[in-house]
Amino acid sequence: MIEWLWLAPLFPLLGFLILILAGDKLSGPAVAWVGVGSVGLSAILAALVGTAFLSGDQVPYRLVLGSWMVVGDLSLPFGFYLDALSVTMLFVVTGVGFLIHVYSADFMADDAGYARFFAYMNLFVSAMLVLVLADNLAMLYLGWEGVGLGSYLLIGFWYEDPNNGYAARKVFVMTRVGDTSLALGLFLLFTQLHTLDIQAVLRASSQWQAGTWLPVAASALLLGGAVGKSAQLPLQTWLPDAMAGPTPVSALIHAATMVTAGVYLIARTHTLFTLAPAVQFAVALVGTVTLLIAGCSALVQTDIKRILAYSTISQIGYMFLALGVGAWSAAIFHLLTHAFFKALLFLAAGAVIFCFHHEHDIFRMGGLRKAMPVAFWSFVIGSAALAALPLTSGYYSKHDILLATFDASPGLWAAGCLGALITGIYSFRLVFVVFFGPERPGVERAIGWRMGLPLLVLCGLALLGGLLRIPLDSVFPVAVEAHRGFDAVSGITLAAPVAGLAIAALFYLTGTFSVRRLVSSGWGRGIQNYWFSGWGLDSLYNALLIRPFKAIAGFNKDDVVDAGYTAIAKLSLGLHYLTSASQTGRLRGYAAAMGFGAVLIIAVGLLS
Repeated sequence: MIEWLWLAPLFPLLGFLILILAGDKLSGPAVAWVGVGSVGLSAILAALVGTAFLSGDQVPYRLVLGSWMVVGDLSLPFGFYLDALSVTMLFVVTGVGFLIHVYSADFMADDAGYARFFAYMNLFVSAMLVLVLADNLAMLYLGWEGVGLGSYLLIGFWYEDPNNGYAARKVFVMTRVGDTSLALGLFLLFTQLHTLDIQAVLRASSQWQAGTWLPVAASALLLGGAVGKSAQLPLQTWLPDAMAGPTPVSALIHAATMVTAGVYLIARTHTLFTLAPAVQFAVALVGTVTLLIAGCSALVQTDIKRILAYSTISQIGYMFLALGVGAWSAAIFHLLTHAFFKALLFLAAGAVIFCFHHEHDIFRMGGLRKAMPVAFWSFVIGSAALAALPLTSGYYSKHDILLATFDASPGLWAAGCLGALITGIYSFRLVFVVFFGPERPGVERAIGWRMGLPLLVLCGLALLGGLLRIPLDSVFPVAVEAHRGFDAVSGITLAAPVAGLAIAALFYLTGTFSVRRLVSSGWGRGIQNYWFSGWGLDSLYNALLIRPFKAIAGFNKDDVVDAGYTAIAKLSLGLHYLTSASQTGRLRGYAAAMGFGAVLIIAVGLLS
């Protein structure tokens, strides 16, 4: 069964080709069957392949389909690699991706670009599967760039609105910064090791001396790529704007595919990072700072999707924190559970938007728990898992991360616990504002079974997904993650999100404290606006990069810079005409010129 692994990315790729070439000739149900069915086939195959692998001896399996290119020392096959890490990613991408596709069949049914939507979604899933199954870094980069293209197409899906086009371009440009860093890292690895086979690279690089420039430079460049794709500081500002796409797109990007690519990249190449302790600490530091600033921004957002977007940035920060302290398995475990509860939250948010006349502002909603019980319980369960309340999937994975972090750095652990407190506040702020309080009429329609069924399945996974712990001992070192009984550290780690829930209830459920009074002062309002703007990073980039570039472009709008090149071209033309004018074809003239030149040269020689 494992030898059929190559069909997993092929099924959605075929779905993309069918829909992009013949989608306008297919009926709506036929489009849904192709778009959803192709990912469904991949999910079934992933379940069979993954079960066969995990029930066996879990020896990594490599499948080579053929040669891609052979140039000098460079030999690149079309190859796939299956181990416990890629099995985990295979389950996430196909399983959660399939549920999102089922949901989309109803959510997007009335859209004029129905076939185009599923074509882009299929392409996106296919590229992500190539990324996580690739056995060499060039194939990984192919999937990496395919995901970037898919994100551009999906985020700008409603391109008639210029704002959506701008958001898509912003995503494309900002992630290209990270992609350039990743490409340079691959060039460096190949020039030093003469291979891009992932396992060969890890074996060969293990001979490098820890802390020397080679592992430091290579891992730093890979970190640059991961930061861009996974929306971490300082390249995280694209992710909130990515909410311009349809809600299922947001769920797919945030839960199952694009933003987890950077986490997967670092985990897959973890040997390089262990040889560069400074860079590995930078991974932890980037994750810690990112989870805190994104959590603070989520506290003050009013758009239901932007709150979830900032929560994604924060949760990816926890994964980076785990990777940075060497808790590799905990990072991937949180990636798995995050896929469940974040997909649930985005799809539940989509249900609210879908039924509540496409409203996004949470303060224009209220009392929806009776009108929308499925969405209500989806939000309660999803928010509990996001906040890492006990007995939810998020609790098990985040608890593992924070305990491992304490053993590495109590300071980073304290910051992680503060982030857990903040997460509890903004998660249940969202629940209390939208589903409690005065009921506001406006629910226009109910969700169908194709939207309801994925929500119910994801509710179960968000609650019980912590039991799906895939053994990763064959991929990562097992000695870095400590296990402890219940003590003060565990108690504080457990209490932080519960305290966040209590604070949210006091402010937004019982009204004991007033947020309006808290931010009524000048400094309070200033902090709120600062956090709301994403800590002013977009303004900083505008001042340092965008405005100077536009100023240079405006200065050069009349080709001022090109004037020098134009002058050189005109001088060359003038000299050409002057030279060609001497070519008359008259022999007597040529002889006279030669004689005159000879006399002139002799005279100069005599006079000198």
